[in-house]
Amino acid sequence: MTPDMQHDDQTKFINRDTSWLEFNRRVLAQAFDPTIPLLERVKFIAIFASNLDEFFMKRIGLLKSRHRQHIAHSPSRPGEMPPLQTLHACYEMIRGMETELAANLQDELLPKLKEQGIEILNYDELGKKSRKAVDEWFNLAVFPILTPLAVDPGHRFPFISNLSTNLGLLVEPKDSGALIDEPRFARLKVPDVLPAFVRVDQLRSGEEEPNEPTPDEPARFVPLVQVIINNLDDLFPGMRVLEVLPFRLTRSAAVELDDEDVEDLLEHVEEELRMRRFANSVRIQTPPDPSPRILDFLLNELRLSKDDHFALPAPLACVDLFQIAGIDRPDLQTMPWKPVRPAALMDPEADMFARIRERDILVHHPYESFSDSVERFISAAADDPDVLAIKLTLYRTSQDSPFVDSLVRAAEEGKQVACLVELRARFDEEKNVTFARQLEAAGVHVAYGVLGLKTHSKCSLVVRREKIQGNWGLRTYAHLGTGNYHPKTAQLYTDLGLLTAHEKITSDVVRLFNMITGLSTGQHYDKLVVAPDHMRNRFIQLIDNEIENARKGKPAYIYAKMNSMEDRMITEKLYEASQAGVKIDLVVRGFCCLRPGVPGLSENITVRSIIGRFLEHSRLYIFADGNDSPQEYLYFISSADWMYRNLSNRVEAACPILDPDAKRRLWELADITLRDRRRSWLMQTEGSYERIRASEHDDPDSPEQLGTFMALMRATMSTRSMP
Repeated sequence: MTPDMQHDDQTKFINRDTSWLEFNRRVLAQAFDPTIPLLERVKFIAIFASNLDEFFMKRIGLLKSRHRQHIAHSPSRPGEMPPLQTLHACYEMIRGMETELAANLQDELLPKLKEQGIEILNYDELGKKSRKAVDEWFNLAVFPILTPLAVDPGHRFPFISNLSTNLGLLVEPKDSGALIDEPRFARLKVPDVLPAFVRVDQLRSGEEEPNEPTPDEPARFVPLVQVIINNLDDLFPGMRVLEVLPFRLTRSAAVELDDEDVEDLLEHVEEELRMRRFANSVRIQTPPDPSPRILDFLLNELRLSKDDHFALPAPLACVDLFQIAGIDRPDLQTMPWKPVRPAALMDPEADMFARIRERDILVHHPYESFSDSVERFISAAADDPDVLAIKLTLYRTSQDSPFVDSLVRAAEEGKQVACLVELRARFDEEKNVTFARQLEAAGVHVAYGVLGLKTHSKCSLVVRREKIQGNWGLRTYAHLGTGNYHPKTAQLYTDLGLLTAHEKITSDVVRLFNMITGLSTGQHYDKLVVAPDHMRNRFIQLIDNEIENARKGKPAYIYAKMNSMEDRMITEKLYEASQAGVKIDLVVRGFCCLRPGVPGLSENITVRSIIGRFLEHSRLYIFADGNDSPQEYLYFISSADWMYRNLSNRVEAACPILDPDAKRRLWELADITLRDRRRSWLMQTEGSYERIRASEHDDPDSPEQLGTFMALMRATMSTRSMP
């Protein structure tokens, strides 16, 4: 029987949105883990909340839009339910997780922080002297910024910006003879230019000078919103504040204009950003037991239902806990990891291009230094008089990007410089528009990608004039990676990259840039696997090859590590491979729509998720190809997940790894992720996850006990002795 005859869609696939929430549940679980340093646990609450903000903006916004437009679920999306059913399922999961968060924060984390001299106090818990200092600081640093906005026949309901914290107030005149004869609503925005928590122990009243905090001094904080609430009289002179409700609003980011007939993509994206600012509201957050009058008024004005109201006995914006997690207490934080210089690039004075010519260089960030490899590659190209051209794709980068600086410098030196700036990188559009204008002003040839497709591939190309077999000619060098050209996230995300002068690979990169900056179509590639033209078919061919080998009794195995998995055709093919006896190990950090361990369908498939110190962002695909030795397996690193959008709607690249030593290192990486019993979770058939526990019988120096981070750190350090 075929899988379709045995199982319907719901039994074969997990819903994408509920699976993503299961991922965020695993993030939240790190805050409950006593083996993690205390301030790191606080940081995981902030990460959980930040993830949830993005989920509401993107996915809840999209589901609400589909429900309003009566758009049924698409058969191309595996495990999808009708929008309203999905919304109800998501809301139930979110409310449950937020209840767990609040309980953990109030009952465990805040008391433990207090034991360590870190207190988050309510305003009314402050002593007289501290309260005086806080009030004086309010008058000097906060009061001039605040702008109360009334709502009455002469004042419309104000615009509430996305992710802003506000106070909703009901006020009435103290004088019974005043013109206003009934309570009126007013809104006060909490300034986002100030810290969300006021460091009380740094304040001094009167003429006292504030002291610089030291790590061994107690750190006492009070929420800014409470400081404002307790100083409202000066903002509403002659008025009596009857009720106050802090609230936080989330707006949809699922606003995208049709790309068809676009004449200027830059203006098109800028218009999208303007529309997003005024997009529909999707969530309102308040403390428990809110004022019914104020809440009902807000729900009506913001066109929200009671289902869209989320009450949480914790900071409205738990993302603000990043401030607490970042205080100077090294004893409560993870020891900083300093990336090592890649073994092949140990000498900072060595000719980088000569080292790449000697052999391909595989780099693994953040274990290995991004600045000493990828940044150095582009910077060296900008400064080398023999380099004639540089090309690079820019999806996300830092505000002070060294790559932008290098490209500008190269253009000013007269080199041919081209940069693909993806203007539609979600939540980075405005920054990328600025970069595009900056690069254009410096003389860089800026392209905005292929209309209708996002360019998500991470690659750069350097064209250099060299003597080749005694004659002057051109040699090309390339970097292909799984992560962005972003020096800050390169210290927080695990990613893989390859620096190569392999002629067939670099020639393919030349063709890839011609495709994304020009008008060429139907490109042929010798080594690269490129989406949307070839990637899905190539991966299906590779899986088919494993199926055929299994049926012939040859070794058959698939390992795939990615962020998320959802593509229906790839999933169906993996089910077929499992039924043929192919062993399949999937390491999927985020959501996964494939159901593992279903009898007759996927019993040979396991799905793991690693949630640890770094965000597991690398994509690695391994196929046994009929070989017994991992050294002979096929290896690919890629910018693409196995998702429909990556394989159908984006320009992506997967690069084969050909160097034997690089293959050895990748197999070691794969082995470590599969053996981790510290930060690894195993997906169950129904879509939940169970944490894999270390055994007391494990060798304390083994990956099982060390976990992925420590095991890979040791493996990386060992590469420093390599030639």
